[in-house]
Amino acid sequence: MKTIRFFFFIFLICSVFTTCNCEKKRKSVFIIIDGVPADVVERVTTPTIDEIASKGGYTRAYVGGEVNGITQTPTISSPGYNDLLTATWLNKHNVPDNAITHPNYNYWSIFRIAKNQKKNYTTAVFSSWEDNRTKLIGEGKAETGYVKVDFVLDGLELDKQNYPDEKNDLHIFKIDEKISEAAAECIREAAPDMMWVYLWYMDDAGHTFGDSPYFDEYLGLADQQIARIWEAVKYREKQHGEEWMIVVTTDHGRTASNGKGHGGQTDRERTTWISTNVQTNTYFVQGLPAITDIVVSISRFMDFSIPKDLQYEQEGAPFIGKVSVANVKAVKTGDQINITWDNYDNSQVDIYLSVTNNFKDGGKDEWEKVGTVKADRKKFVFDASGRQSDFYKFSVRGKHNMLPVWVKTE
Repeated sequence: MKTIRFFFFIFLICSVFTTCNCEKKRKSVFIIIDGVPADVVERVTTPTIDEIASKGGYTRAYVGGEVNGITQTPTISSPGYNDLLTATWLNKHNVPDNAITHPNYNYWSIFRIAKNQKKNYTTAVFSSWEDNRTKLIGEGKAETGYVKVDFVLDGLELDKQNYPDEKNDLHIFKIDEKISEAAAECIREAAPDMMWVYLWYMDDAGHTFGDSPYFDEYLGLADQQIARIWEAVKYREKQHGEEWMIVVTTDHGRTASNGKGHGGQTDRERTTWISTNVQTNTYFVQGLPAITDIVVSISRFMDFSIPKDLQYEQEGAPFIGKVSVANVKAVKTGDQINITWDNYDNSQVDIYLSVTNNFKDGGKDEWEKVGTVKADRKKFVFDASGRQSDFYKFSVRGKHNMLPVWVKTE
């Protein structure tokens, strides 16, 4: 009997050991450094951002939605953060400026998505601006399902005793230093499953000095702040056998004339960038990803389950794993609505239609399939003569992802 128990014990130990080595625990962290144009991050020496990209990839990306379209969004900080958090544009998340007065929480943030999983995922926010957690994520609000963040450091900008105002807003740089140090420590010691780190100072440097040696210098220092977090991620992967996805990005570019402003729809204000350590797909390399793609990519990496009604609204295409369609557009000419997309596989595409927008108010929309074509056709024409409406919501659904596109006729 002792021998049998001994071998049974050995079998259990081996089983656990095998399981632990076959299924690495996945975790993720995304970092926003505020207001750094793509041309600057490509010109200035940023060894950490470059090293992260060497493991996965780097690409230019965009913010601002579609110029002069339904999704057009100001290239301002809070709209940019919420584009990322919700994988939607202004017409859905309703954050047009930094006041964040009436966000539409029906379009869930990735923090609510994480907390809606069957498995208990821990989350973290280390931010140089408290409103990111309290207003954009809406922690503890009934409208967000009382979403809770497990590990938090923010609000230091309100602590005037320890961080009094300084010339050139250097107290914000010191807050970024503290945030990056604490975020790295949290990863090393607690390793939350998903973390958002926000570093503020680069935007202040841009507003004050614009395109300048000063801005370049502090981008180098911001890269060192990111290095603390990256080193902590590598430590966890080596010492604890975890698999981490890190994404570093920015929320908007800057004006072309001097780099001091942003908010408009010029190319430089709209052009951002993404650096990640995870192997990327053809869309990431050949297309032009958007800031809204980050949440759906992290969700795929983390294997998050997303309610179907929410998927119909998310504007992002994943830049990891397989993808079918991206860059979906629609134009109405007379009674014909021409829907086009970029194709990344040979699957079929199903086109769904809804003429309601109940989701905006927390309700459900009725969707019906109105057509099926091969993905490589890259086009579908919907005859609207028999379905007159001042509003059409389409969902283009390929084998590996779906994307929405709206048409307003009023």
